[in-house]
Amino acid sequence: MLAVIMTKLHFLGAAGTVTGSKFVLEADGYRVMIDCGLFQGLKQLRLLNWEPLPLNPASINDVVLTHAHIDHTGYLPRLVHDGFNGKVYATKATADLLTLMLPDSARIQEEDAEYANRKGFSKHHPALPLYTERDAKDALRLIQGVNYEEPIRLNKFVTISYTQAGHILGSGCVKAEIHEPHSDPFTILFSGDLGRYDEPILNDPAPVHEADYLLLESTYGNRRHENVNPKDRLAEIINETVARGGKIIIPAFAVGRTQLLIYYLRELEDEQRIPIIPVIVDSPMGVSATRFYAKHKQEHDMDMQRLAEDNRNALATHRFTLVHGREGSKELNALRESAIIISASGMATGGRIMHHLYHNLPNARNTVVLVGYQAEGTRGRRLQNGEKTLRLLGEEVPVNAQIETIGSLSAHADSSEIMRWLKEFKRPPRKTFIVHGEPEASAALRDLIIRELGWDVTIPSYQDVVTLGE
Repeated sequence: MLAVIMTKLHFLGAAGTVTGSKFVLEADGYRVMIDCGLFQGLKQLRLLNWEPLPLNPASINDVVLTHAHIDHTGYLPRLVHDGFNGKVYATKATADLLTLMLPDSARIQEEDAEYANRKGFSKHHPALPLYTERDAKDALRLIQGVNYEEPIRLNKFVTISYTQAGHILGSGCVKAEIHEPHSDPFTILFSGDLGRYDEPILNDPAPVHEADYLLLESTYGNRRHENVNPKDRLAEIINETVARGGKIIIPAFAVGRTQLLIYYLRELEDEQRIPIIPVIVDSPMGVSATRFYAKHKQEHDMDMQRLAEDNRNALATHRFTLVHGREGSKELNALRESAIIISASGMATGGRIMHHLYHNLPNARNTVVLVGYQAEGTRGRRLQNGEKTLRLLGEEVPVNAQIETIGSLSAHADSSEIMRWLKEFKRPPRKTFIVHGEPEASAALRDLIIRELGWDVTIPSYQDVVTLGE
């Protein structure tokens, strides 16, 4: 009697939380991991990065990445360090971005560990990085760039393909087609992070018409973005801060959010709605990420294409500076005139933004603008929640600066945009798994989908394993 091969799906991250995306498909001993993200935010989540993976990394045959953000890719160097040696598939733009992001993530961890050791504020002696820049470079050698809509046969049972997700450059939804012997084929769709409709720079999320199983992100599953034009709010905040003689400090992901901010600031300057002041991107990835945005024109929307045809640089302002080295970053501390400083990380979990917050939060003339999702437990969320001090570089720093949030600048689809994307399906999936969201957001999205679409929806927990295709 022939054995029936069953496909299993392991939820190793982004299950019951908004971070650490890791899912493993298993069929007849073949294992492919979809996304390989770091846990970020709350300490109990970050500690999971240090725990052994529930599956032996050497037993994973391949990895498929939906996009370049660290909560979807940042565990990859550790996976390689611990024994993974298969192929890593990503869109060509994601492959380019990871040449910046993985080494940068490693450097941040090495620098943070070194700084903690030098200042003596770590509980671990010595403090160690989760992985090194050497591990990141080893991971990069395994990455293969592929095109959207290009079928990639991973093994005799599994074929994958990408559609555009519109979240950041290179972001995609991944459809896996499973052809098990002695049973009907079926498909599994991993949404990754869905982008927004009618936004500048990138194309809208591409419609998907069917899948037997769906893993759906729920970052903004319990809310809609504020109905405020982000350019109007930016102009208001900038003009008020400049009138006080202050600086505008913006924690922002170097890939995606930074480019969108520059696009809007250029438009506001062209429209003479804000003064011409220095706009400074203090991120080692800034110049290269922007170059990659220009390179991958197939993802540009019509407005970006028109600006390129007119020989306009859509991603630069009048007094635009990209800071490369540490010394240039330190020199910004002595800047006396009003300026806009954009620096990573976007949730103030590490990187150069830590120093800019350290030096600028105590001054009431300054403004810190939060322009993306701030996960629970991050410094960004604590600022958003109105805390009066923030621990930075081993010290408690007073929060006297103005704190503003522009939710409409998020690169994530909100609940109404997620529903718009789901309504393109011609038939309901057999089951929809709600992932990548905090518990309240996931529960709200589940209830909304059941109420409006009548689908079979569930919220998996960390380390759950389900059988598909039965």
